[in-house]
Amino acid sequence: MPRTLSLLLPALIPSWRFFKTVAPSPRVEYRLDGGDWTECRHRPDSVSLGRMLRRMLWNPRWNEQLFLVSLSERLVAEPTQHSLDELNKRIARLSGAQPGARLQFRLVFVCREGAQIVKFVEYESTPIVVGPS
Repeated sequence: MPRTLSLLLPALIPSWRFFKTVAPSPRVEYRLDGGDWTECRHRPDSVSLGRMLRRMLWNPRWNEQLFLVSLSERLVAEPTQHSLDELNKRIARLSGAQPGARLQFRLVFVCREGAQIVKFVEYESTPIVVGPS
């Protein structure tokens, strides 16, 4: 019993030492055909209590958003073709880009410098032509 409890406790009460550093999280922005930059899946300004409770049990959209952030962090730290391809594929689907559209994305970090909020672009992809789904 004590062995089972020692295995279960870290899952119930996670340790913040899990993270090596706490740093700004990248925001994914995209544009179609050279238009304006749009944030991919921006967060709502407010969430009702009922929706918040339901999200605690079922939230596939947020899980996918966390995956996009993970891919973005990986792309900045150690770029791989897999991360680039996955981001392009998922952003194309989330943006509703039609086949033949030119899609480009960038990774933006927002941080506070004194009293100002500063936004800087860490990565900007080359435009791709969206293929059929």
